[in-house]
Amino acid sequence: MAAAKRTPIGWRVSNSSDRELVYSSEVGFVAKSSQPNPKQSKKKKQQPPAGNAIKNIAKQGVRIQRESKGRGGKNVCVITGLNLDEPTLKQLCKVLKAQLGTGGAIKDGNIEIQGDHREKILAVLAKQGIQAKLSGG
Repeated sequence: MAAAKRTPIGWRVSNSSDRELVYSSEVGFVAKSSQPNPKQSKKKKQQPPAGNAIKNIAKQGVRIQRESKGRGGKNVCVITGLNLDEPTLKQLCKVLKAQLGTGGAIKDGNIEIQGDHREKILAVLAKQGIQAKLSGG
């Protein structure tokens, strides 16, 4: 192994097969660890609980609320309380976006529709056989 020289920015090794450290805030020689860093654990996606889901779609506690916090003042309608499986939720979101002519997404088991379309969403959900209520202001 070639001799390593201490420089102000870290370790520099003269052998071309060894790596050279460009910057380190640690003291001494820093080698890559084979063990993963516990601070960089990947977050698991949480799915809505399926055990206590209401089977009858018309009797679910579906709420339509308007949010604008944390969105730069933009309004978003959030439909909560839909205990549907992922493909059915995606299909319902697609129908809502097509009927309203706006964008939307599914986040954490809730449907988010861009803009303040609460009354229109209520009408579209009623046509789909889902009873919903407006909540919030």
